Amino acid sequence: MTKDHVIKIPKTQIVMAFVATCIETTARFLNVSYREIYDRMKKVGMIEKYIFKNYDTLHTQSREYIAEDMVECLKNWEARQ
Repeated sequence: MTKDHVIKIPKTQIVMAFVATCIETTARFLNVSYREIYDRMKKVGMIEKYIFKNYDTLHTQSREYIAEDMVECLKNWEARQ
């Protein structure tokens, strides 16, 4: 494949796909629906204030690390409300 055939995806789409992966990975880790995790994360502002904000660091981690980190973060943020 030549450089002329490389598809460029905007960073916003890449980040959104990563957010979806975080939600799905967390849901599987907790054995609940992705909708429940999405709703919980959205309610505490975790998607915008944690996942988006820390994308550059988080996307370099393993799924296992992300799942554990997301669960810990979500529980802490929910406890503060």
